[in-house]
Amino acid sequence: MITEAERFSTDHPALCPCLRWKSYFIPAEPDPTVPPSNDGLFWCELTQSCMGPDGKLAEPGNCASPQRQCYRMAQV
Repeated sequence: MITEAERFSTDHPALCPCLRWKSYFIPAEPDPTVPPSNDGLFWCELTQSCMGPDGKLAEPGNCASPQRQCYRMAQV
């Protein structure tokens, strides 16, 4: 069982590049003096919804698994 912090952490190195969230589009360094919003609003670039092509939720805890059918490797 993963914790809520792990479930919503966007710092996972194997995160699918198709996962999107609001702060993904803000070109700023994180400010440790500002509390995180933890809004949990994620969507899949492939479906443009909160569900991935496989019918599972698009969120970091799910989208960091290479076992997921729709998972894409990050391009280096």
